[in-house]
Amino acid sequence: MSAMVKESERESNLKTLGNSTELSRKCIDTVRVLCADMVEKAKSGHPGAPMGCAPIAHLLYSGENCMRYSPSNPQWINRDRLVLSNGHACALLYSMCHLTGYAISMTDLQQFRQLGSITPGHPENFLTPGVEVSTGPLGQGISNAVGMAMAEKHLAAHFNRGDLSIVDHFTYVICGDGCLQEGISSEACSLAGHLGLGKLIVCYDDNLITIDGDTALTFTEDVNMRYEAYNWHVQTVDDVNDLPQLQNALRNAQLETSRPSLIKIRTVIGFGSPNQGTEKVHGAPLGAADLAAVKTHYGFDPQQSFVVPEEVRKFYRKKKLEGDIWEGQWNNLFRKYQKEHPLLAEEFIRRQNRELPADWKSLLPQYPLTEAKAVATRNRSEEVLNSLAGPLTELMGGSADLTGSNLTSLKCSGDFQKDTPHGRYVRFGVREHAMSAICNGMFAHGLIRPFCATFLQFLGYAMGAVRVSALSRFGIIYIMTHDSIGLGEDGPTHQPVEMLESLRAIPNLVLLRPCDGREVSGAYQVALQRVTGPTVISLSRQATPSQAESGSSTEKVALGAYVLREFGLENSNQQGGSLSHPTIILLATGTEVQLAVGVAEQLYSRNSSVWVRVVSMPSCELFDSQPLDYQRSVLLNGSPIMSIEASGVTGWRKYAHAPFGLQSCFGVSAPSDVVYKHFGFSVPNLLERAGEVIAFYRPGGVETAHPVAPSLVDYPRFAAVNPLH
Repeated sequence: MSAMVKESERESNLKTLGNSTELSRKCIDTVRVLCADMVEKAKSGHPGAPMGCAPIAHLLYSGENCMRYSPSNPQWINRDRLVLSNGHACALLYSMCHLTGYAISMTDLQQFRQLGSITPGHPENFLTPGVEVSTGPLGQGISNAVGMAMAEKHLAAHFNRGDLSIVDHFTYVICGDGCLQEGISSEACSLAGHLGLGKLIVCYDDNLITIDGDTALTFTEDVNMRYEAYNWHVQTVDDVNDLPQLQNALRNAQLETSRPSLIKIRTVIGFGSPNQGTEKVHGAPLGAADLAAVKTHYGFDPQQSFVVPEEVRKFYRKKKLEGDIWEGQWNNLFRKYQKEHPLLAEEFIRRQNRELPADWKSLLPQYPLTEAKAVATRNRSEEVLNSLAGPLTELMGGSADLTGSNLTSLKCSGDFQKDTPHGRYVRFGVREHAMSAICNGMFAHGLIRPFCATFLQFLGYAMGAVRVSALSRFGIIYIMTHDSIGLGEDGPTHQPVEMLESLRAIPNLVLLRPCDGREVSGAYQVALQRVTGPTVISLSRQATPSQAESGSSTEKVALGAYVLREFGLENSNQQGGSLSHPTIILLATGTEVQLAVGVAEQLYSRNSSVWVRVVSMPSCELFDSQPLDYQRSVLLNGSPIMSIEASGVTGWRKYAHAPFGLQSCFGVSAPSDVVYKHFGFSVPNLLERAGEVIAFYRPGGVETAHPVAPSLVDYPRFAAVNPLH
């Protein structure tokens, strides 16, 4: 296509703005130029989508019946939410937030993508006022928005009384072709249609371009028909610059209350640039010459940058005053609500502040010292979850079509469905990735503590969203069952051998693998108190005996690892014996703690002069966060340490001289006990392996007073380079 043809197209497209006011045209052009300036100064970024989508953002933030929001208080609970799912277009979001009065200065826009700025290369919810969720991985944002709309629908059913609708808002999305190509969006949008989320409105930026070129290369489906099949209300706007048509479509979407809405909006990527409509304007600055041409075309001085005409600034800043009025009206409504429904209002405030009731820990089951029957930790999880869920009304979640296996049904509540929005149990269906992203959206909305469940191996489907949970500092509770080769007959397709280490590698995520009911209670106690990051509770399918008699503890789970039991402590020099350190420390997690105790018992029964320490380590991350003195007190310097976990051994050399686990292999299909025996997870085999460890580190015999095992706690530690925010 020649430059002359492109210029002709640009003139034709711009003329459609004649349907709107001159001020609106000036506002939109200002946003386009401002976004292009940001990317140009940063020498990186994505100018095309912001320039194409500027009319959408303009109407959402300032049009008739537009979003209700409060720049003075970005966390106002009844604000309309806007999710920029195509997060690479974040220059658009930052520009609109700056113009409408959020605490984003022009200097912040000029520091786009720079170290220490609040305008990073993709939106980060914890960093920038006006940003609801962290987006960038395509498909995550629109799926988060489904969770937000679910939260709004449930909370409205739970709290609203008569004409006192304290929860009543929309969730808007701007997304692109990439978001709709990602499978996660299909999962989430299918569920949204099933649930009839009528306050979810998606503006689809149909610009016909992806990084590789024209969408005709890969994406030729009829998107409208797909969403109609999902039970969505679907509209098409032929030209984003036709503001009356776009405004009318948004209004129609607001009036459709029984179905979510998709508005397919034809845009031109890089609108106004000589290279508009091509992939060249997607992910790189326009360049000095093209940017100058854009500014000249829109009536701006090409020699000036970051210019906002005074009439544009005044127009947008009125929205801050309107926001103060909207929030003030809601505050008056809530004061009336407090008088008429004081208990509900108190609950609302508590949940909004992410506080737990004063006596909530008393809800946790207290498991006795002696229990004759071995019980799977997933069964203990069911007991603990249901003990908490009744009084803790913020707990809302469900399973990816595995309720009977994950044991997550809530006895205190029915299902959250289209016609029963007051229910708190969510049937996510076989949609693990969307399930996690939806929970992120529910948490981001506020007043909800989401939980979700599947088999631990199938969390692999959801890892993209789990990572976003951790990055976003969202307190999601992941309840993962069937957590090892111990699940048995389903075989290696279902047996996780790498998932535990994969999860342990994610920053700001805590993995807990409890050994019995007491530690399960402790795991939930930790999870509920962690509101700034996700917690994964890893649970067994197979039964495991209680370790209460050995000293399992609900409270000590928060330490990450603790001394469960000592055999032969009388042989220590603390007790008048000759040993300065345990002969061996057996370190185990989850269902393998019982094996560690069994091995320790056998070692001591065979030679009463040994000192064997058993350590339960439900969480590596929590243990790492303890003071070094505590770590040294558990993993005593000089003692050989053998770890036992029915998973891969990767990562265990940080804590054990001799990790016992699966060595670079998958599991097998057989009954659980047969699988365990096949891989050596039996007391007789582990007893032999422990003997080898002792012999290696105590060549003089088990009575040697001073073992030679090097410390795994004391080593040079480099100062961590932490994020700036």
